[in-house]
Amino acid sequence: MQTDTHFTLGPATTLPRIWTGLWQLSSNAWGSAPAQRVRDAMAVYVDRGYTAFALADHYGPAEDLFGQFIKNLPEGERPFGATKWAVFQPMVVTFEAVEAAVNQRRVRMQTQRIDLLQFFWQDYQDRQYITALEHLLQLRLSGKIRNIGLCNFDTARADEVCTVLGPGSIVSNQVQFSIIDVRPLHGMNDVCERHDMKILAYGVLCGGLLTDNWLGKPEPELYSSGLNPSQRKYLDVILKAWGTWELFQALLRTLRDIADRHAGASIANVAVRWVLEHPFVGAVIIGARLGLTDYAEDNEKVFSFALTERDKAEIEAILRQSKSASMIMTIGDCGAEYRG
Repeated sequence: MQTDTHFTLGPATTLPRIWTGLWQLSSNAWGSAPAQRVRDAMAVYVDRGYTAFALADHYGPAEDLFGQFIKNLPEGERPFGATKWAVFQPMVVTFEAVEAAVNQRRVRMQTQRIDLLQFFWQDYQDRQYITALEHLLQLRLSGKIRNIGLCNFDTARADEVCTVLGPGSIVSNQVQFSIIDVRPLHGMNDVCERHDMKILAYGVLCGGLLTDNWLGKPEPELYSSGLNPSQRKYLDVILKAWGTWELFQALLRTLRDIADRHAGASIANVAVRWVLEHPFVGAVIIGARLGLTDYAEDNEKVFSFALTERDKAEIEAILRQSKSASMIMTIGDCGAEYRG
């Protein structure tokens, strides 16, 4: 079941369609807050209905902070925790090695069972990723994992994994998807439909560039001290793969005009709404600098309107002037930017 505000992940897990991403805890480049303030902010988000958090083994203290937050909560009141096991370096895949990685996640998150473990594998030439996923399925059967997902797998490998492992084995693939980066529309959407898999979309706001804050602003220097790492990453994509700063400003003006037709909406709301209205998308993951900034109230407006045919046509008119359709070739399929 998928409604406007919630969707079902796997066979029976109902979740909100906006998740809170904690990758900004991986570096002080995004700013930092004391641990207690971060945990307090988690409580505020949960109280507002944002009950799903996206973590990773390489997001600094994210797993530990999440574990500290949930440890004293009753079982039925704990938020959903999605973490990752990312294999960046060559390894010999054994059941013991996979189990050790899962157990480390469980210890850090202070939970007996991981709600969603998302798997990233760096080198496709090393086909042990199938073996690793088979071991993860064993650990799911033993109760240590509730759901297994992929992270930044491309279309061909996501299809392969779902086919080899069988129906219901993989519930999601976390990939980049936004008005700027439309690569999931070139095959990943079909894989999702064929295998009943959902996309968990990140980068939907391009690190904050797809917001009112950047409307009417001059093109920034790529290595300006005023940009955070995410903004540098997406600015590079916009200028080198998508189009020009002038066209990006035209897109922001269009999104602002659309927002004005939906009273109280922001550019960010429209950008998020555009992604969520694709049926193969389960949820969007919006990064949060917990304890420093709070956009939870603004995010709630995403569900106060729906895009009209006129809205969609105006967005498409801008995209036709961009190189978005060719990014699947120039950058590569989903996740290729991490395997260059």
